[in-house]
Amino acid sequence: MRENLIIQRLITYTVGLFVLSMGVAFSINADLGVSPVSTLPYVLSHITAFSVGMLTTAMMAVFILLQIAILRKQFKWINLTQMVFSFIFGYFVDFSRFILGDLVFPTYFGRLAMLAIAIVLIVIGVVLFIGAKLVPLPTEGFCLAIVEKKPGAKFHIVKMIMDCSLVVIGLALALIFADGLPGIREGTIISAVLIGKLIPYIRKPLAPILDKF
Repeated sequence: MRENLIIQRLITYTVGLFVLSMGVAFSINADLGVSPVSTLPYVLSHITAFSVGMLTTAMMAVFILLQIAILRKQFKWINLTQMVFSFIFGYFVDFSRFILGDLVFPTYFGRLAMLAIAIVLIVIGVVLFIGAKLVPLPTEGFCLAIVEKKPGAKFHIVKMIMDCSLVVIGLALALIFADGLPGIREGTIISAVLIGKLIPYIRKPLAPILDKF
């Protein structure tokens, strides 16, 4: 029975990562601004020769170091396995972009529909892999570390603040080093505000299923 539960958790976690990566791919193709967590890697991919997936993995490594700095002795070293899943997520991002190819819904409202799909997929992905209760991705692990060290802090609020911060950093780098604002548009701001707020609403209908694991 225990082995079955572990397998179910692994499947849920993996599905969550893939759904999240599809959300990232939809947000990129919508061309209304990439998702907040992808803003920094996407901007850097235009400044450097590295892919979005590779730079996403590098950013995840930085967030693991931030967790260690915040939690110190409370940091569980098993959480270093977050890096393994970060590599998988980075691969999923590139693979999801390959699957979607050049798919773009026509008209501006079509792009808004793609953005809406992206936001919902990202939220579902986050809820699934957090709900699997294995190890979070480093970005969400960073948020959980802050929640653990600051009693009363809400995960979705911390998540929203982190997303907005990534957008601001990406914007600053784009203004300094890039030609224009690659990947940063109204959709990026909308995503930064809505993703964190939608987490409690998406988690509620999925909670009974996730609690069984």
